[in-house]
Amino acid sequence: MSVVIRPATTADLAPDAGLVEAFARLIPQLSSSSPGPTYEELAAIVGCAESVLLLAELDGAIVGSLTLACYRIPTGLKAWIEDVVVDADARGHGVGEALNQAALDEARRRGAKHVSLTSRASREAANRLYQRIGFEPYETNLYRYTL
Repeated sequence: MSVVIRPATTADLAPDAGLVEAFARLIPQLSSSSPGPTYEELAAIVGCAESVLLLAELDGAIVGSLTLACYRIPTGLKAWIEDVVVDADARGHGVGEALNQAALDEARRRGAKHVSLTSRASREAANRLYQRIGFEPYETNLYRYTL
């Protein structure tokens, strides 16, 4: 069983491709308060040049995803890893690590100097993975304003 990591493309938006259904299954495993994205929302993500939606496949089935968001500011190119999720049945097979390595490769290719991410403390396995592949805790205050 080998994992394949690839960017989502417009072909994945075809009705029979199963992308919307895969996210309907995956997103509740990431956040119980967020519904899976709609077709229109996925199309916007796939069509956005500033981000890449990476898909993880095992035996042709989508079992994980990660979004790499990149944007330019006066001090350089920022890169953030967002919404990493691996299906519970596929955990322990290197899917999360493969997704993150692919995102790091893409950020490097785009010219980012650093890649940032956040992870809830309760996601112990994910936090161990991030540190094992080289992420280091970064002292900062993260603020959120709810609109």
